[in-house]
Amino acid sequence: MTNTLSFLDRADRPRLVYSHRRAAPERAGAPTLVFLPGYASDMTGTKALALDAWAGETGHAMLRFDYAGCGASSGKFEDQALADWRDDVLALIDTVVSGPVLLVGSSMGGWLALLVALARPQRVAGIVGIAAAPDFTMWGFSQEEKMTILTEGRLERASEYGPEPMVTTRRFWQSGEGNRVLIGEIAYDGPVRLIQGQNDPDVPWQYALETTKQLRSADVQLLLIKDGDHRLSRDGDIALLVQTVGNLLIQLSST
Repeated sequence: MTNTLSFLDRADRPRLVYSHRRAAPERAGAPTLVFLPGYASDMTGTKALALDAWAGETGHAMLRFDYAGCGASSGKFEDQALADWRDDVLALIDTVVSGPVLLVGSSMGGWLALLVALARPQRVAGIVGIAAAPDFTMWGFSQEEKMTILTEGRLERASEYGPEPMVTTRRFWQSGEGNRVLIGEIAYDGPVRLIQGQNDPDVPWQYALETTKQLRSADVQLLLIKDGDHRLSRDGDIALLVQTVGNLLIQLSST
C-alpha cells in the first residue's frame, strides 16, 4: 500500500504534515505504527524511513509526521512546548488513525510515547522506545543552564546532530517539568520494549533502567547495546529495531 503526504488543519494549532501508509488487507486490524521523532527532529530521519520501508514491505500501516514547528509542519519551533507536541500526537491518533497503535518513540519521542499512552491507554497497544529520554528537562541540563533558561527565556547549545544550535526555551522546559513521568508509577499496562545504547552521550543508560522500574506493566524488556550511541542508526541498530517492532506486532496479534 502507498503512503501519501497529507495535512491536518486545526483552528487553534499549526497545520501538521503527515504521511499515512495504509495497511494491506491481510493486516487489517493490526496496530498502526506511529513514529515519534526526537527533539527538533522530523519524519525523514533514518529510523523513521527504515521502519516505513519495512512497513511497506510487510503490509503494515504506519504514520509518520512532523511536530508543529518542526520539519514541514507549520508554526514556530520556539513557540512549542512538550505538552503541545503531545497534543499533536493525540490529534493525529484521534483523527487520522483508527484502531490500536504501536508507538515507536526516539529520544524525546520516547517521553511523548509514555505521555500519549497515559492519555489514551485503550488505543496504545504497545511502546518501543529508542534511546528514550523521559524527564530530560530534569537531568539533561546543568544547574547553570537551567538558570539561563529561566532568567533569559532560552538556551542555545551546540548540536552534534546538525549545524544549527539546539535551542531550549523556558516554555518548553517548564512544560517538561510539569509532565515528568519518572517521579512515580507510570500507569501503563501494555508491553514496552526499550532499546538503549550504553555509549549514549545524551541519555545515560541508567535512565532506561529507571523507566523499566517505574512502568506498571509487567511486560517490559530493556535491550542494552554496549557500544550503542544516541542515534542508534547503524545497520545493526536498525535491524534490531525492525526485529523488535516485528516481534512485538506478532505478540500483539496473538493476544
